[in-house]
Amino acid sequence: MRDRFLVFGAPRIERAEMDEVARVLESGWLGTGPRVQAFEQAFAAFKGADSAQTCAVASCTAALHLSLIAAGVGAGDEVITTPLTFCATVNAIVHAGATPVLADVDPVTMNLSPSAVAERVGPRTRAIVPVHFAGRACDMDAIMRIARAHDLAVIEDCAHAIETTWRGQPSGTIGDFGCFSFYVTKNVVTGEGGTVIARRPEHAARIRTLALHGMSRDAWKRFGADGYRHYEITECGFKYNMTDLQAALGIHQLARVEASWRRRLEIWRTYERAFADLPLVRPAPLDERSRHALHLYTLLIDEAAAGVSRDEFLTAMQRQNVGVGVHYVSVPEHPYYQRRFGWRPENYPNALRIGRQTASIPLSAALTDDDVNDVIAAVRAAVPGARRRATSL
Repeated sequence: MRDRFLVFGAPRIERAEMDEVARVLESGWLGTGPRVQAFEQAFAAFKGADSAQTCAVASCTAALHLSLIAAGVGAGDEVITTPLTFCATVNAIVHAGATPVLADVDPVTMNLSPSAVAERVGPRTRAIVPVHFAGRACDMDAIMRIARAHDLAVIEDCAHAIETTWRGQPSGTIGDFGCFSFYVTKNVVTGEGGTVIARRPEHAARIRTLALHGMSRDAWKRFGADGYRHYEITECGFKYNMTDLQAALGIHQLARVEASWRRRLEIWRTYERAFADLPLVRPAPLDERSRHALHLYTLLIDEAAAGVSRDEFLTAMQRQNVGVGVHYVSVPEHPYYQRRFGWRPENYPNALRIGRQTASIPLSAALTDDDVNDVIAAVRAAVPGARRRATSL
């Protein structure tokens, strides 16, 4: 067993990020300013987007909420999304005043099923929020066909999908809006933070205004060296802006995004070899039509086949000092949504089964070869009867 606990999703932070944060502190400007602008420009360049239509915000949740508002979604509208996601996806729809409508996932890819989406479109449907689960691209061709046929907005939840592409097109640039997360466990981290890429310039302009109280000018421009400028409140906005302290991390994280992806690919392939003989369901093979962001490596633990329940597996991993995650217990299993919307988990059988069997193991560029080998040993030890063999990088 490891001497020290291996934190699930711990980011790789290098000296460049630390030095950049120190420079921000020394500058006296900690809020939204030049480094946020630099991060927006770098992220836009990475995604092949227009920097004027790339808006850094406080979180992916904020990005989703602002995108829904900019799309005109509100009271009386319905928005279709997946039951296999973090609560933030559904909560953003609720906060926009709309009603979330769930469509079940594909049992293999774990992504929103286009056929299930088509069945759920109704007269009040205004938008679709596909989630690129674990970094695997949704079938965006099918989803966009449905959206165009019914004049629906498409808001891509790319919280797991910074590096993802679909048929060569970057995630977040396929629909009307792309929403990204830079939370501490993500592939690019700013501690907390997110970004919206908006297809239409007027949507981006409105998101920028809404993200900072509805002000006509941000604080950096008001208090900058060019002299004080008065502002006007043009809408009732939110406090959703990113800060220069956060962007200072992200600028250098983004500079290493490809190297980090290649490291995770190396770990992914090692896991594939190491677990091939175990009675566990590994992630679906990588799809040649898309690029997987390799954000999560999830195993499905069927108790009848594995001889151990999912929760027993999680406990066994933790006892070996290896952190794990659950992505996710299906949304309809949570009591709030059952009370609010009357959702029944059994109505979404694929999401229900996956949510009760899934376990995510560490897949961070920060992992050393020894860490990876410890994870492999812990998984094999957690599965009764697994042959004890070494599979190393």
